[in-house]
Amino acid sequence: MQGAVRLLFQWMPFLFGIGFIAPLVAQTLAYWGWPAPWGMSRIAFGLLVGAPWGLYATLRGRWL
Repeated sequence: MQGAVRLLFQWMPFLFGIGFIAPLVAQTLAYWGWPAPWGMSRIAFGLLVGAPWGLYATLRGRWL
């Protein structure tokens, strides 16, 4: 059980990028009435931003 929790917390920045940053980007675009670039949906663009950012944070150990 401890190993499963450790693995979950190791990947938490990536999950945060998908589960929080991506919807936040999509909602921000919707609030301001901006379309997502390249004809994609707002949530797809949010995932395009949030997933790599979360993966970067997971691999590097920091957000910036």
